[in-house]
Amino acid sequence: MTTHSLLRRCFGPRTAAFVLAGLAFVAPAQTPPDQILLKDYRPRSIFKIPETRVEKARYPIIDVHSHNYARTDADVDRWVRTMDQVGVERTIILSGNTGARFDDVFAKYRRHPKHFEVWCGLDYTGFDQPGFGPAAIAELERCHQAGATGVGELSDKGRGLGATSNVLGMHIDDPRMDALLEKCADLRMPVNIHVGEDQWMYEPMNSTNDGLMNAWKWRIAKGPGVLEHDEVIDSLERAVRKHPRTVFIACHLANCCADLDRFGAMLDRYPNLHGDIGARFGELSPVPRTVARFFQRYQDRLLYGTDVDPEPEMYRVTFRLLETTDEHFYPVFFRKYHWPMHAFALPDDVLKKLYRDNALKLLPAGGSAAKSP
Repeated sequence: MTTHSLLRRCFGPRTAAFVLAGLAFVAPAQTPPDQILLKDYRPRSIFKIPETRVEKARYPIIDVHSHNYARTDADVDRWVRTMDQVGVERTIILSGNTGARFDDVFAKYRRHPKHFEVWCGLDYTGFDQPGFGPAAIAELERCHQAGATGVGELSDKGRGLGATSNVLGMHIDDPRMDALLEKCADLRMPVNIHVGEDQWMYEPMNSTNDGLMNAWKWRIAKGPGVLEHDEVIDSLERAVRKHPRTVFIACHLANCCADLDRFGAMLDRYPNLHGDIGARFGELSPVPRTVARFFQRYQDRLLYGTDVDPEPEMYRVTFRLLETTDEHFYPVFFRKYHWPMHAFALPDDVLKKLYRDNALKLLPAGGSAAKSP
């Protein structure tokens, strides 16, 4: 017998209707803990501890890692207002593009030469054919003349630069890359490169993986010729060693968040290597004391970056993590993480270098958009 039938028999049709209507407003039963899915886990901190809201960065900032997030001129103008509001002096747009695509991105940001630089990519056309190189160098020179002051974001997650769904590409230490990297040095264009992913993405996708929520989405598919985590980082190290005149920026700290000593050893050996922290605030926040020591030791080699949609609250969360002593909080803007964040409490001298001073040493005076006619 259905619930409706039972109520009609006991109370009559009119009362049954009222009871059913009331039941419609009753909150659904709580999901038993053993049935909560990881993707739905959204904890809230119960600790009564200080919470700091940082409206504006303590010192002016150069964001060395952003992308072409603005769709329209109005979006660019809105971004500029946000930057002024939160204290970001300049943003580098890592277009990764060449040819007409680079020209289009550059044109979009040229109206704000003091706020934006636009970097280009490398043209890998024909990399698997004899004679690759001269045309790619010519396009690099053209982009530089048009206003690009750096190269990036290049990306090798194990399958190589220029890889397609069917063809593996070149790794950054490939001899075919040598002339291009040397030309970057000649033109004083820093190279921002993404190698691999964080260690979670290579671990078994099971209950032992404490980064499983994000690891599952960004996991690295294994296959013939695909480099593992340490192998692709080794390829970057060989390139940095082979091209000491070229400035390399390993974005995301070379995806060594789980082993900062690995990246630190590279920084110790190669003065032409730097690292940006874009999109790795959540990955670093579980180990704040280790991170603070790392930033202190390598304070002259690290750069502020975001790599996230330029919303005011996104910037403010990064400031909170870098500047304050706050513990165990779950910022709404970074809800994809299922662990709490803990701030690094960096001292002022480190903040100044991370936010701006280190970038100024690497970037050409004036910025790319300043070259626009």
